[in-house]
Amino acid sequence: MKQENPFRKNQDITVSIDGMTGEGQGVAHLDGVAFFVPDTIPEETVSAHIIKVEKRYCVAKMTELLEPSEHRVQPRCEAFTACGGCTMQHMTYAEQLAQKRGFVEDAIKHLGGLQNVEVLPVLGMDDPWRYRNKGSFPFGSVDDSTAFGFYAPRSHRLIPLHDCPIQDARITELARQIAAWANKYNIPVYDESTGKGCLRACMIRVTSDGKRMAVVVTKGKLPHETELIDRLSEVDSLYHNRNDADTNVVLGNSFRLLKGEPTLYEVQNGLSFAVSPQSFLQVNPMQTERLYRTAIDFLDPKPEETVVDLYCGIGTITLRIAKSVRQAIGIEIVPEAVEDAKANAVRNGIANAAFLCDKAESALPALLQKGIKPDAIVLDPPRKGCEPAVLEAIAASNARRIVYVSCNPATLARDLKLLAEQGFSVEKVQPVDMFPQTAHVETVCCLYRQKKDFISVPHESNNADYLKNR
Repeated sequence: MKQENPFRKNQDITVSIDGMTGEGQGVAHLDGVAFFVPDTIPEETVSAHIIKVEKRYCVAKMTELLEPSEHRVQPRCEAFTACGGCTMQHMTYAEQLAQKRGFVEDAIKHLGGLQNVEVLPVLGMDDPWRYRNKGSFPFGSVDDSTAFGFYAPRSHRLIPLHDCPIQDARITELARQIAAWANKYNIPVYDESTGKGCLRACMIRVTSDGKRMAVVVTKGKLPHETELIDRLSEVDSLYHNRNDADTNVVLGNSFRLLKGEPTLYEVQNGLSFAVSPQSFLQVNPMQTERLYRTAIDFLDPKPEETVVDLYCGIGTITLRIAKSVRQAIGIEIVPEAVEDAKANAVRNGIANAAFLCDKAESALPALLQKGIKPDAIVLDPPRKGCEPAVLEAIAASNARRIVYVSCNPATLARDLKLLAEQGFSVEKVQPVDMFPQTAHVETVCCLYRQKKDFISVPHESNNADYLKNR
């Protein structure tokens, strides 16, 4: 019989931090109980106040730092700890990278059961600040004034901001202008608890050539529209988004261009991608280059090959692959993303890329039935990872190589374990720091099929005609 947790809520304790969770919280152990203490670093000793007690663990809040780590630094952001976004801003950047490497190593070893896989040092940034080229901010009323910011962790309580040091400074400057417009004309902010009010949020992008797109979200009509357009006269693309639903989803379905260009363009690795209000692009352009370059290097594409890109989005990886292979096929379930991918292929003059709108677990078997045998597969699934049916379809394909790009070490490890059971071995693991100051880490893995009697299946001549009609 397991012993009952001997600790109680509101109890004060002293603990030594001996680890860190994948969310960036320090972990301590005392009398067989794990303690999760935010804003701490391994090898620190702290006084803490217990705020939550469960059977096997406690959550505590640091009340005094008794022995600081040599890796502790002063956070740059005034909202650190309150905002909850940058959970690693209190440690040196070198230590952040070391901890993230540990997240990936621990997940692969303990969750994936793969003991002999080397995880390479994390690819970091020379300057890990001001890297985000997109920001979404809710508005709220603070001291009878309209403010923008982020919600506190696990709540919808607004933490007001003047600036955010991981955002491009031009993004928060525009958010301040929108807040000033709302204050000048007494535009009421939307209140989720009552469903009343008007101004909900803004979403702002900055492209690599310095152009800016702003989307102002309201419930109901946009008041003082002319005054908003005049205040944001230097914005290259300005949209109004109407979201009348009583929901915490930021954007509604109704977009109206107020001024400027309907679409901006982002150039990555010599390719041009359309950027509309709903487009998905990675928010760190410099590290995106490193991430995709690593994926292509691991793939090692050959001119005679056919490569399938699962969860391809708007084709950012597919079109890069197409430049080096006979044919690249992107598969994506979101219709709008597929149409954007096709348009991006045309815009960049790439004729050997095809895009299918379907589930990965359905599209892969359909390709095989049509005689299309991929030599390699690239996949970049959402945070939840792959459904088992997707991994089964990959294993049943002709692919000898897999490049798996993941934003979640835990689901990556789970999927690597299943792929290993299907006869693949993990050859390379390269984490990339896409989101400095946060606990998030992207990882690129290369896997090879371990099958001595593998025979490459010739490509059928009807491949191009089949894909042309999709």
